[in-house]
Amino acid sequence: MDQVEAVFREERGRLLAALARRFGDLDLAEEVTSEAIEAALTRWPVDGVPPNPGGWLMTTARRKAVDRLRRDQVYAAKLAILQVEADRPAPQAVGDELPDERLQLFFTCAHPALAPEDRGALTLRCLAGLTTPEVARAFLVPTATMAKRIVRAKQKIREARIPFRVPGPDELPERLPGVLQVIYSVFTEGYAASSGPYLQRLDLAEEAIRLARILHRLLPDEREVAGLLALMLLVHARRDARSGPAGEIVLLEDQDRSRWDQDAIAEGRSLVVAALTGGPAGPYAVQAAIAALHDEAADFASTDWAQIVQLYDVLLDLDPSPVIALNRAAAIALRDGPQTGLDLLDELAGEPRLRDYHPFALARADLLHRLDRLPEATAAYRRALELAGSEPERAHVRDRLTELEQTEAHGDRV
Repeated sequence: MDQVEAVFREERGRLLAALARRFGDLDLAEEVTSEAIEAALTRWPVDGVPPNPGGWLMTTARRKAVDRLRRDQVYAAKLAILQVEADRPAPQAVGDELPDERLQLFFTCAHPALAPEDRGALTLRCLAGLTTPEVARAFLVPTATMAKRIVRAKQKIREARIPFRVPGPDELPERLPGVLQVIYSVFTEGYAASSGPYLQRLDLAEEAIRLARILHRLLPDEREVAGLLALMLLVHARRDARSGPAGEIVLLEDQDRSRWDQDAIAEGRSLVVAALTGGPAGPYAVQAAIAALHDEAADFASTDWAQIVQLYDVLLDLDPSPVIALNRAAAIALRDGPQTGLDLLDELAGEPRLRDYHPFALARADLLHRLDRLPEATAAYRRALELAGSEPERAHVRDRLTELEQTEAHGDRV
């Protein structure tokens, strides 16, 4: 059954994309894709996996779609148009024979006409193949809420007649960042879960990397696609060292670097070179270069903070967001000292996006602690505790507060 499940995982996105394009109906495509997989689950354990499993699934799904259209009078006119095409032999789904359809589905799910929160949900549902309850858990909302969100997105595609197509060369630069952002949002939730008992959601992080690999195969000359894949590989390479035996957070300076995934680092570094070659670098390529510098350092003390700050300067020009400015300030604190970093954070204190942002409160608390401004650090840690999402994040801040209280108590005794 492992072989069968691997086939389903690999073929489902291709099959759904091809059927959605052919029939112009995402709901119909999902239903007959599921029915084809159910038929395979019944037949393949008895007959064996066919030589061309993708072709078998496509033929079965297309027949089921035509049967359903025949029974539905609403689709009678559409059936007359589709009948000729439905009787043709199914395309051979071996390797990447259906790349255009999958690429079309990427851009359909991330269409700017859809609400931002709907794009990620639809991408996980359609391209990653997660169930609606799984998508709901990923976005930390009730299943019923997510079901309505997915229905709303599909309805928008249908009513707005959003085409299942790849944007033309003139549209691609404007549309591609939206697709990349959806994938990166999925990865970010996997890298640092916004709530729950675990620091990481490895299933989401790995699914985002899988989607980025598909996109990179489909758009091999798009350097920002290579940059995003590189960034995620280089960050995900540290996954085993980021948590301790009890699930506690292990900071970068304390991680056992022998546990980092060297194969992922090597692949990521190679992709960084491709992403940085051939013209001005994009934001994902620059972030990947920063991640590569972290991964290349033998230990935390030997990290090239000067070069990292220079890269953050470039990144801030490309993406002048307060979160990038926060990360730059943290790097400057490690290069020039905590007071310089704290001054920069204080300049950012009025940014609305940072007001309730846990990493900002925690970064400020840590710098105040390093400067022995203990009462202020205590207040900042308490604010960080209020904003922390996952239990490991809360436990980490509580540990810092306990350490601070012990330091203050010791000072009082002295």
